[in-house]
Amino acid sequence: MKRFFPESELIINSDGSIFHLHLKPENLADNVILVGDPGRVPTVAQHFETTECDVASREFRTITGTYKGKRITVVSTGIGCDNIDIVLNELDACANIDFETRTEKETLRSLNIVRIGTCGGLQLYTPEGTFVASQKSIGYDGLLNFYAGRNEVCDLALEEAFLKHMGWTGNTCIAHPYVIDADKELLDRVAGTDMVRGITIACGGFFGPQGRRLRVPLADPNQNEKVEAFEYDGLNITNFEMESSAVAGLSRLLGHRAMTCCMVIANRRSGKANPNYKNSIDSLIQLVLDRL
Repeated sequence: MKRFFPESELIINSDGSIFHLHLKPENLADNVILVGDPGRVPTVAQHFETTECDVASREFRTITGTYKGKRITVVSTGIGCDNIDIVLNELDACANIDFETRTEKETLRSLNIVRIGTCGGLQLYTPEGTFVASQKSIGYDGLLNFYAGRNEVCDLALEEAFLKHMGWTGNTCIAHPYVIDADKELLDRVAGTDMVRGITIACGGFFGPQGRRLRVPLADPNQNEKVEAFEYDGLNITNFEMESSAVAGLSRLLGHRAMTCCMVIANRRSGKANPNYKNSIDSLIQLVLDRL
């Protein structure tokens, strides 16, 4: 028997669009690009030859169009894994739930999802301007811990090694980190041979969780030094950002293919940053559009 999704669980607007995104199912492409900043949506869409929809609600803006014959949807998520929880579930609802009957469709529609973002580099070989592809993501946010099947899709051995390295084993004040792989085929296709691959930490904040101290002291002043020194199976932790773990994790649970690639705009080890990165991120956008 098909599961029925009541109004309180699946909220549909009066125009037939999904609650937060205001996107209608027919306007969702199989290829999806996620960006954090709503202002970056038209930056991506300026490369489209045609545009079929442009909708906005809160921090969520969506444009669907075609690029070199490929139908693509670009969506802004805002900042943080909590917003990714909204965006991924609502995109999946548009793809895999019949809004008329409020039941799951019989055939899974699997999306290709690429997050294009910015990040902080954590190794000397990831200076400002480096393109980094998240081969694995460590989620500080704890989001995936609320979903069944979490252990079946996560790298539990890496989780244990990371907890031990950080000295967090048995620490009940820390949300249990989860580790998730990017989709291998999509990663190989988009990252190619010219992006640095490594482990990304998706943080639950921009300051304390990323080891930044302003007026409140950090619980562990040596946190970043430990992160930078971690190595597992030949991989280092290359960068901090705030969404990759939820994108990869929820996509895996829902049956979609996902990966994250970011441009480094600050290197934490060198102490250098490029606040004018918006002038140069278009090269990463075009690279993803050509390879998606």
